Amino acid sequence: MISNPTLCALQFAYEGHSFEENFATLSSLVSQTPDHGIVLAPELCLSGYSYDRMHEAAAFSHNMLPKLAKLSHLKTLGLTLIERKENCFFNTFHLFCDGHLVYTQAKAKLFALGDEMRYFHAGKLEDIRIVQIEGIKIAVLICFELRFPALWERIKGADVILVPAYWGKQRKDHFETLGSALAIADQSYVICANSSDDSMAASSGIITPFGEAYRDDQKSVLTHAFDRHEIQTMRRYINIGLA
Repeated sequence: MISNPTLCALQFAYEGHSFEENFATLSSLVSQTPDHGIVLAPELCLSGYSYDRMHEAAAFSHNMLPKLAKLSHLKTLGLTLIERKENCFFNTFHLFCDGHLVYTQAKAKLFALGDEMRYFHAGKLEDIRIVQIEGIKIAVLICFELRFPALWERIKGADVILVPAYWGKQRKDHFETLGSALAIADQSYVICANSSDDSMAASSGIITPFGEAYRDDQKSVLTHAFDRHEIQTMRRYINIGLA
């Protein structure tokens, strides 16, 4: 069990770059994070949405799985990838821990404004749940899913909630407000990792159970210590049934 890992949000631009360049960027940033950290990368950070190259993006992502597992040596690493199953495409979160793929979850709430429904199949809402990794309860909401408070209820009790995103600049305030509200409502740490492409909001960071937000649009790697006592204190004094 890792009692107090470092929480890490990655933030970088990847649209217009080759898949190989994006993997190299991801690899470089992950190497800058401390051992025993929980590291989150932005949504589809290897391929972008690549609607005109879905088969290629899915094949590349699949081929990168062993390398992503290797990147997670002495770390926990999360990101979403374009995944192909039975001629259908999914935007699937992959969680690696110390060299192994330990959890997957397909995006269940697709973003109509971004044409996701035309290209992706939706995952199952019942797959949105808490998983325990090295003694820490982790849950995931993928980008647009952050807008649904009913999903917040499904994952109450998580210690850390991961939000990989490709969130537009025009809705920057929404991203920040919802991320902070989720941390306060669920009394948990929230890691938000968003793209810093020109049209994207950036706003990546870590929010504490008290709602204190540590964000910086200029940084590629943002870190904050996980403190289980902070979760316990919040849940004990502001008792909503999670203590």
